[in-house]
Amino acid sequence: MLALLVSVPGRAGAASPQGPTASSKFDRALRAASEGKGNAPSRVRVIVRVARANRAAVKRSLTAQGHIIRYEHTLISALTVEVPTAALAGISRMPGVIAISLDAPVSPTATPSTGSALRQATGFTERVDAYDGSGVGVAVVDSGIAPSADFGDRITAFYDFTIGGAATAASDPYGHGTHVAGLVGGSGAMSEGMYRGMASGVSLIGLRVLDAQGSGQTSDVIAALEFATINKNALGIDVMNMSLGHPPLESAATDPLVAAVEQASAAGIIVVVSAGNIGLNPQTGLPGYGGITSPGDAPSAITVGAVDTAGTGDRSDDSIGPFSSRGPSWYDNAAKPDIVAAGMNLVAPVAADATLAVHYPTRDIVTSGGNYMRLTGTSMAAAVVSGTVAVLLEMNRTFFPQHPALTPNTMKAMLEFTATRMFDPVTLAPYDRMTQGAGALNADGAGYLATYIDTTAPVGSMWITADLTPYSETWGKSVTWGSTEMWGDAIYINLAGWSQNIVWGDNIVWGDNIVWGDNIVWGDNLIWGDNIVWGDNLIWGDNLIWGDNIVWGDNIVWSTSVLFAETP
Repeated sequence: MLALLVSVPGRAGAASPQGPTASSKFDRALRAASEGKGNAPSRVRVIVRVARANRAAVKRSLTAQGHIIRYEHTLISALTVEVPTAALAGISRMPGVIAISLDAPVSPTATPSTGSALRQATGFTERVDAYDGSGVGVAVVDSGIAPSADFGDRITAFYDFTIGGAATAASDPYGHGTHVAGLVGGSGAMSEGMYRGMASGVSLIGLRVLDAQGSGQTSDVIAALEFATINKNALGIDVMNMSLGHPPLESAATDPLVAAVEQASAAGIIVVVSAGNIGLNPQTGLPGYGGITSPGDAPSAITVGAVDTAGTGDRSDDSIGPFSSRGPSWYDNAAKPDIVAAGMNLVAPVAADATLAVHYPTRDIVTSGGNYMRLTGTSMAAAVVSGTVAVLLEMNRTFFPQHPALTPNTMKAMLEFTATRMFDPVTLAPYDRMTQGAGALNADGAGYLATYIDTTAPVGSMWITADLTPYSETWGKSVTWGSTEMWGDAIYINLAGWSQNIVWGDNIVWGDNIVWGDNIVWGDNLIWGDNIVWGDNLIWGDNLIWGDNIVWGDNIVWSTSVLFAETP
């Protein structure tokens, strides 16, 4: 998130006096509102999840009561509606209402910064560099995409969901989306190739959901995701980049934004999401865990944290960006992020009149008449991964034309399996798995897999017949699935779990537990304690603040009673 998003609210407090039929269906913010906490407004915009059989009736009832329906989200069976806060309890009792969530404000996950080694630092070799993502479509769900010589005629569609999803000319008054698109697929034309993106031949589909100040609403993002999912084939969308989010207010099981991501993944779109920039306690500056933002906690998403490459192509000096959100996901304890990638001081286009360029003019880099800017954040890291994914898809299609596409699950497994484990460059100690996920993006390694995976192989059979041993000495060779971890050579086999219709983390169990290094132990018998209570200072608007009674530190230990930090 932007620097202003400095915190994540935690678990919901005790049920309100209205009982399980009312506030138990509310997310954290609405529960606080129903209990009169947090200076809640008199009217709120909410997203009501409804059983499909009841949606039409609930819509009629809400309309009859004079409430304003903003959206009907068909794929996730939900309604976005503006209502008096006092009406929430009654709505929760309507037949078929499953959950009610705040239409939370969303923000991008980047901030202006002050050198950039990109393709070298992500593992692009001559073999992988021969591909540019041609024939692959990447949807950028963000603040828009401003036309640029770096994009040429490759912005193939543009829809503005800040005005209801209308097809319009491509634009980006804020600048963040253009920068993200540049990292995904800029050609570097304005800089004679110096600031080239990861996949300079991709088609870009702009789905604008953020305004000129970089702010947006969850419901607009959901509308964009549903539109992209329904029109996937018509628009040629293979990959979706979401370098934005909001603090998690509920479990992924009821979060409507997560539900929309899951629908997109089930349709075959590979969804790449930023982990969030909530890696530090803003008061103490110490590392903190559990800062994954929504929809980074979506099980099927490829959730990306950020690496500081120190401006070099040498991986020995790489470190995790201190701002990068660490796992696990707060409500579900899911293993996130999935991988990490370059996200510090990356250069990409921004229009000269965009809000970011106007407010931070000293951060601009002007070359050959073009306007570029350095930005830092997990936004940038996600864009790097999205561009890499586009290249991997092209490579697989080139080697196996007319074969079924790599599924989102397969792509995540490829990226995790080939990732390289990271070590703190000062202490030389390995980063724990909640900090680095499976490790740093290794485009070259994933590229090798992409050229060998035959998606026509029957389930249970080998779909990689080549010996990759000479190339895999530095690979992590593990895949995290839900709350368990798979090691070894399972990636060589076409397993049921790689299919498109199995939710990442559900139904497939690879083992009994995961040991996340020396400091974090993950298992079914070690859970969040019920007495970890967050403060009540939930402030409406953009600045959701952490409660006071979580202790931060460099190491984290799970306990049946409390989450605490071991400090020197």
